[in-house]
Amino acid sequence: MLYVKAPAKINLTLDVLYKRPDNYHEVEMVMTTVDLADRISLESREDGVIEIISTDNFVPNDHRNFAYQAARLVKDTYGIGQGVSITIEKEIPIAAGLAGGSSDAAATLKGLNELWNLGLSIDELAELGAKIGSDVSFCVYGGTALATGRGEKIQELPAPPNCWIVLAKPKIGVSTAEVYGGLKVEGLEHPNTKQMIHAIETEDYELLCASLGNVLETVTFKLHPEVVMLKEQMKRFGADATLMSGSGPTVFGLVDSEARVSRIYNGLRGFCEEVYAVRILGERNTLA
Repeated sequence: MLYVKAPAKINLTLDVLYKRPDNYHEVEMVMTTVDLADRISLESREDGVIEIISTDNFVPNDHRNFAYQAARLVKDTYGIGQGVSITIEKEIPIAAGLAGGSSDAAATLKGLNELWNLGLSIDELAELGAKIGSDVSFCVYGGTALATGRGEKIQELPAPPNCWIVLAKPKIGVSTAEVYGGLKVEGLEHPNTKQMIHAIETEDYELLCASLGNVLETVTFKLHPEVVMLKEQMKRFGADATLMSGSGPTVFGLVDSEARVSRIYNGLRGFCEEVYAVRILGERNTLA
C-alpha cells in the first residue's frame, strides 16, 4: 500500500485573456498549494481492474473520476497489465474551486510512477496530467506557479510571504463550464499578474493582498449572491484581503495574525459549515 497527499490549491490571481479556437480559454493564473489535503492510497492488483473507493458518497467511482482517468492513462500509455485499488480520503470540499479532483489525479500519477516502477520525471508526469485536466499539471508540481495556456504551462515561482489562509465554502456547487460559458472577456477588469509575481518575489505581503484578483467572480457572484455575502463577511471579521478561488464557490482570506484567525474562523462557522484555517505550503514537490 502506497500513500500520497493531494493538497488543495488557491488562485491568487485568475485572468482570462481570450477564447481560443479549440474552445478553451487562454488563462493567466498565479496559484499556490495550501495545507488542506486529500489522502490517496494505492494498492496494486493482478486482475487489471481500476477500482475507486472513497469516503465521500459524492465522489464518482468510475471514468468520471480524475484519479480513475489518471490510472487509465498510465495503464494505456505504458502497457501496464496490473490494476490498482485507489482509496480517496476526502478532506478538500467537492466542486469548490480548490482543484480537489485535479490534485487526486496528480497524486495518483505520482503514486503509480512509484508503485509500478515507471521511472518517469516530474515533467513527464505533468505532461501526462495535462491530458486529464487543466489544473492537473500544476498539482503534479505543487508549490507556487504562474500557469498559462489553458493552465498546463507552468512557470515555478518562489513561495509567497508566510501567512494564514481561512477557507470557507458555502453549501452550493458551482459548474466551472457554466461560469466560463457566462464570461464576457470584453470589458473585463484584469488582475495585475506581474504585480502579484513581484509581490511574491519581494515577499511584500501588503502588495500581495492588494494584487489579488479573479475575473470569474463577475459571473459566479451573479449566479450565487451568497458567495458575495461570504466574501464581505470574511472581510468584516478581519481578513486582510479576500478572493474567490477558481470558479468558486470557495472564498479565502489572507491573515497575517494568528490571533485574528480564530476570530474569523469562529465568525464564519456561525453560518457556514465548511471552514478551514490552513497555511500556505508554497514549496514545489519533488519526486523521491
